[in-house]
Amino acid sequence: MSKTLITCDCMSSQTIDAKGLAETTGLDVPRACSALCTTQIDKAADALAKGNAIFCCTQEGRVFEALADELDLPAPPLLDIRDRAGWTADEAPTLPKMSALVAEALLPASPQKSVDVISEGLCLILGPGDVALEAAHTLKDHLGVTVLLSEAGDLPDTREFDIVIGRLRRASGALGQFSVVIDSLQQVQPGGRGAFSLSEPRDGGRTECDIILDLRRDSPLFPSPEKREGYLRADPGRPSAVADAVLTASHLVGTFEKPLYVRNEPLFCAHSRAEKTGCTRCLDLCPTGAIMPDGDHVTVDPMICAGCGACSAACPSGAISYDAPAVDLTMRRIQTLAKAYLNAGGTAPRLLVHDSHGTEMIKLGARYGRGLPADVIPVEMPAIGAIGHAEMVAALAAGFASVSLLPGPGADRLALQAQCDLSCAIGGANKVTLLDLDDPDALSDHLFDETVPDAVANPVRPIGTRRQITRQAARALHPDTDRIALPDGAPYGAVLVDTDACTLCLSCVSLCPSGALVDNPDAPQLRFQEDACLQCGLCANVCPEDAIAYEPRLDLTDAALSQKILNEEEPFACVECGALFGVKSTIEKITEKLTNHSMFADEGKLRMIQMCDNCRVNAQYHSTDNPFQGGERPRPRTTDDYLSKRRDH
Repeated sequence: MSKTLITCDCMSSQTIDAKGLAETTGLDVPRACSALCTTQIDKAADALAKGNAIFCCTQEGRVFEALADELDLPAPPLLDIRDRAGWTADEAPTLPKMSALVAEALLPASPQKSVDVISEGLCLILGPGDVALEAAHTLKDHLGVTVLLSEAGDLPDTREFDIVIGRLRRASGALGQFSVVIDSLQQVQPGGRGAFSLSEPRDGGRTECDIILDLRRDSPLFPSPEKREGYLRADPGRPSAVADAVLTASHLVGTFEKPLYVRNEPLFCAHSRAEKTGCTRCLDLCPTGAIMPDGDHVTVDPMICAGCGACSAACPSGAISYDAPAVDLTMRRIQTLAKAYLNAGGTAPRLLVHDSHGTEMIKLGARYGRGLPADVIPVEMPAIGAIGHAEMVAALAAGFASVSLLPGPGADRLALQAQCDLSCAIGGANKVTLLDLDDPDALSDHLFDETVPDAVANPVRPIGTRRQITRQAARALHPDTDRIALPDGAPYGAVLVDTDACTLCLSCVSLCPSGALVDNPDAPQLRFQEDACLQCGLCANVCPEDAIAYEPRLDLTDAALSQKILNEEEPFACVECGALFGVKSTIEKITEKLTNHSMFADEGKLRMIQMCDNCRVNAQYHSTDNPFQGGERPRPRTTDDYLSKRRDH
């Protein structure tokens, strides 16, 4: 059944070209309503009854959901074309932009992956006695409360909640699974007459809780504390902040869905090999400490991960990729927007990537200001940090003239700026911009006044991994360029080998995680395939001769897809059988250094160095001091031997 697009011009405040939308989207688009949420609510009811309708209004979504519930029908999908396209001071046609927004909305949504987190309401309160105890009195009827005080003072005469004295050594975990260690721990001993007494202090007391309410003025217990679920922090000197934290804590009981933000493929990880550290990009960026080294790769604690997406954008191998939504869906969204806009007659669109904070700015700018220009297509991301250079370059190759990122509060601007710089190096100077704006009118003014660069002449929509998409997009953007210089730290580039220092030990080959460095089983050669190189640093760190350096660049020629020889030498011929093995210069150098060594005074031992493995074993076996030769093996003892020995005694 064909979908129906239900539009509304919102009391004639925007222009809806229903016929044009029907032609560009292929949907059934009836004549636009004018007051769908009020006087024309019967048309909304008819559309719900027929089913398969998309309502182009998010502002009154609550009304349409209530109507669907009243009619015992599924709630309709909602699409905002008014704030993002219809309400604008731009006199240019909005049909291409609306068509693009509709096409994006028709993409199938990826299923949300999550895990259940259970909180039984065990709450640990930290802070000064008066504030912490008052919060405990408020929460005692809702949560299982324990108050940790730094000193005893006057203990309250109550057993409605627990009180312990001690010093918090460390805390770990997140909502539903916090673990804390307390030193100098003293617990209340409720027995006896008179005031409560305390147990003897002891160090290393361990306990678990579901919620931590931190009312201290000290440093937070966790990095990026606002992103640690179940950890609530408030200034004890601000009663309103304490009250908000207490109210929030009272609701953290039950089963919650924790989204699984990233997918981890350890086999692709280039973090470490043979106890040598290579890539640490994700570790350096993670704001919550959810990513930790785990041998040769890293692991992600899904309970701590806050889903900022920076690790996915920076990972050179795809070992960590954003999964809420998946990277391939984000690529399809971007490419679908560009394709639909261009097919509807638009030219040189601009992409505006934002998060939920940006959505509110766009709504305010549309209602009270100039709105967005007709050629600026907004796309909301759950985590703007998940947008990396691959997505930005892919957008430029798909036909967008420029890409602007509008991060909200809490976004890692340094990480975003690094991705923008890399995108500009690959896609073209001044085509990717990180906006530092928090005023809707300033946003509108910037976009209206911006000089629009030229878009790519022949748009492409590559598929594959993020690295493959980047390479294909760069070739489309620079058809006459063979090589692009990139900033330091880029995940693309060449390995440079000092052939005078390199001994072809091939340690780098054995540890290269991507297979960019390989050997030749038939000759002493070090080969390199540039397209596979992650610039992770492992080969340089493991090289015993410090013979390896890097050149960040993007080679767009086919040469990057094939192996080239970085260093090679003549093989050595076995002095016994003539078989080629090892490196001639290395064998000769070792022989020269050991010529006068006391352990190699025998010419036969020195000669063994110049033999292949098979001949060396054979010569060793037939030598006078053969280590493989031993005395006659003793006869195995049997049961009769033991019985005869017993009879003799």
